[in-house]
This record gives sequence, C-alpha cells and structure tokens, in this order.
Amino acid sequence: MVQKRVSSEMNDNDLFSLAGKVAAVVGGGGVLAGEMAMGLARAGADIAILDYNPAGAEARATAIRALGRRALAVQVDATKKEDLGTALDRILAEFGRVDILVNAAGINSGTPFFEITEEEWHRILDVDLKSVFIACQIFGKAMVESGNGGSIINISSASSGPPLSKVFTYSVAKGGVNQITQFLAREFAPYRVRVNAILPGFFPAEQNRKLLTAERTQQILNHTPMNRFGESSELVGAAVYLASEKASSFVTGSILRVDGGYGAMTI
Repeated sequence: MVQKRVSSEMNDNDLFSLAGKVAAVVGGGGVLAGEMAMGLARAGADIAILDYNPAGAEARATAIRALGRRALAVQVDATKKEDLGTALDRILAEFGRVDILVNAAGINSGTPFFEITEEEWHRILDVDLKSVFIACQIFGKAMVESGNGGSIINISSASSGPPLSKVFTYSVAKGGVNQITQFLAREFAPYRVRVNAILPGFFPAEQNRKLLTAERTQQILNHTPMNRFGESSELVGAAVYLASEKASSFVTGSILRVDGGYGAMTI
C-alpha cells in the first residue's frame, strides 16, 4: 500500500492543531483523562466523553462545550463490546467521523499478592486491559476502514515495567497495554493509524490516592529526579502531540514517558 505523506509545507502554528478532528476519550469523566480531553478540545477537536459515570461524563462534556467545541457524553461499561460499539455508532451519527481514541479507563488496588481474589484479578484486568483491547478493535477498525488514518493513544503506567510493589494486577495490566500498543502500531501502520502510549509517572488521583501513604510518597519522590508529583495539566502536551497527525506523523509504537525522570532513575 502506498501511504500518503504529510506535507512539510505547513505553518508552525498549525502543527498542533486538531481542527476538524473528533476524539473519543474512554474514561474522560475522570481527572487525568478529563484534563486530556479538555486539552484536545482547546486544540480544536470535538470530543466524545465515554465513561461509566454518566454525571462525570456530562460534566466534562459541558465544560468542553463552554470552550466552543461540540461534545457528547456517553455512558459506557468499557469492558463490554456492545457498549463501545453503540458509543461508536453515536459518535458517527453525531460527528460523522472519529480520528482520535484515548484509552484511559482504569482502576487499581493495593491488595497484597496472597490476598488477591480471582474476582479482583479479573475486574482489574477487564477495566485496565480488556477495555483497551476492545476499544482498539472497534475504533481501530473504524479508523482503518475510513481511509483517513487516525491516532490511538493508550495510557500506560510507571508500573508497567519494572513493576511496582503493592499493585500487582495493575502492573500486569499496564504491561499488557504496552504490548497492545506496539503490536497494533505494526498492524495499523499501513493504514496511517498510529498507535502510541503515554506513560505517566505519579499523578495523584482517586484511584491511587489511598495507596499514597507518607512512607510510599517519600519513596516515590526520592525516586523522581524532579522531586514532585505530576499535575494533570502536564499530560495535555503529550496527548495533543500524539493526536496531531502533523506533529507526530512518523511516530507510532512509542511509549512516551511523562514522569519527572522516574524511569531514568536507578540509585
């Protein structure tokens, strides 16, 4: 297949523009994914917020509409193929296209290894890994068949490898997210659908706040050269960069760290 090349003749002001694009953000009612959704909207994209919590999804969609962008809130269970298929149908009916997918549904648990039940194991893997697999199938197929290319952005984690203590199942799931990202980057490349991941360091949010004891917080800061946690707004630049077919046209299969240097630290 002969691929279209992105023209090098572009205005630098347009490099990160997402004007005319439509993004689906799974888990967009949450703090981190919600901030990324706002950033994509400020860059010019119309946004569909897909979330298990309908109130959170609608609140985020309302905030995006206040920016002058179109926004749709869709309640989904991201572990169910039929829910995500219905969400895609609604997005196409409302916006006529989908160009960007952000997979950010996630849950966590600090259960000690010998106390992890099969129920908890499957619940975390379903939300953190299965949801990515299903969304990439459904939205990736739509992007491939459209002929317009696209960008899939998965959310990895500092726990994806080497794994962190106390979050065994979560670490397994995020290691799987990295594998999905790189495998599909290879599979979808001929169709100009890029697949990358953002690997955040430590960004306090509801799912991990209960794990951040004083002792663990100090351990994390000691291992982070910038000696602080990340702010949710600091994920926006990475999301807009990877979403833009101009700024990151030759970037696929990458796992982009936004971690204050955590991954570069040894002793």
